Amino acid sequence: MSLVDSVTKAFVPIHREGWPFIAISLVATVVIGWFVDPLFWIGLIFTAWVCYFFRDPQRVTPVGAGLVIAPADGTVSHVGEVMPPVELELGTVPMMRVSIFMNVFNCHVNRAPLGGKITRVAYRAGKFLNAELDKASEDNERNGLVIETGDTRIGVVQIAGLVARRIICFVREGESLGTGERFGLIRFGSRLDVYVPAGTVARVAIGQTMIAGETILFDLNDKDAQARPITRVS
Repeated sequence: MSLVDSVTKAFVPIHREGWPFIAISLVATVVIGWFVDPLFWIGLIFTAWVCYFFRDPQRVTPVGAGLVIAPADGTVSHVGEVMPPVELELGTVPMMRVSIFMNVFNCHVNRAPLGGKITRVAYRAGKFLNAELDKASEDNERNGLVIETGDTRIGVVQIAGLVARRIICFVREGESLGTGERFGLIRFGSRLDVYVPAGTVARVAIGQTMIAGETILFDLNDKDAQARPITRVS
């Protein structure tokens, strides 16, 4: 392996959505720094953070039928049975939900928790409350997908937060996704909710750190786990 290859592989790729922000930050840094030297270094640090925010690292997704994978980097903030968002049309009974909160230092590229066909994409305007709050699932601006594979349908919802004001979704209804494939991005802090059939037991706990495309949230084929009692959230 050449020195150039070694250096290249040491850098994490940057998602294309980040390049305009990086360019704006860099130009502003040069212009302002031309007049006020100390601000050049502050701007350079900020530009480096923007690059870091829009990083898009490669992930190794576990292979296995029925495995539901974390769609986002971050921390599990809620686990329990709740009603799914009405716009997803997933029925009128509670489903098991895991919520993942992303702060401004997490990677914000979102990945499909399960492979299958996208049967619904539903956007809903709303507020910009702290995404860690449970009521953010109902009140905040959000964009939801329904992914169908065989007889199973799950939901994954991108939720805006206090700082996050832009939800980006790369896919449309009728398209198919593989597990761990990129489907969207939320700018500057937010949350993702995953909804699976009731009775499925989560393999993660509140406070646990998630790695998008790698951490296993559920195993839909684990019948023994589905038979065990679960905890409801109010």
